[in-house]
Amino acid sequence: MNSGIELLKEEILKCTKCDLAKSRHHVIFGEGNTNGGIFIIGEAPGRDEDLQGRPFVGKSGQLLDKILTACGFTRDEHVFISNIVKCRPPDNRVPAPQEAAACMPWLLKQIELVNPKILIFLGATALKYMAGNERKITRERGNWLNWQGRMAMPVYHPAALLRDPALKRDTWTDFKKIVYKYRELIDSQHYSAYV
Repeated sequence: MNSGIELLKEEILKCTKCDLAKSRHHVIFGEGNTNGGIFIIGEAPGRDEDLQGRPFVGKSGQLLDKILTACGFTRDEHVFISNIVKCRPPDNRVPAPQEAAACMPWLLKQIELVNPKILIFLGATALKYMAGNERKITRERGNWLNWQGRMAMPVYHPAALLRDPALKRDTWTDFKKIVYKYRELIDSQHYSAYV
């Protein structure tokens, strides 16, 4: 990780800007390659993430890793993963607006330091806080957005796929678009056995 990211991580790990700090086990800074070109944004850590101190390690994370593998992507090489909020909301509820507001400056600083070419908004909460309240994941998913000069793709959250497997087909279509964009913007030789 670059020194700017390390300094930011030290700051974020001490954060007490909202009440989530009182009930957390870990602050989930994020992980992956800070030079990978893709930045994935989820909603919030869940129980498994809070206990292990890592993003996307529960069932949703395992499904996300399978999707990334099919795309030829790995956390170590191609992506950095973080969330709208860095601490687990009680009972895995959606982050409250004031919690997201307290945490968003951290996320925006991460994006600035990682400087990705591609952003992936996982689910309705990430789409709402990154692109605006009026955005709907069912309407926007699979369409490229211009987010502050970067290409951003909203996709269904892996948790939604676990609840409704019928969404997997649309999600795979969306991730194929991400692979094509990655080849266009980052590595024309990027290999995926499926795309």
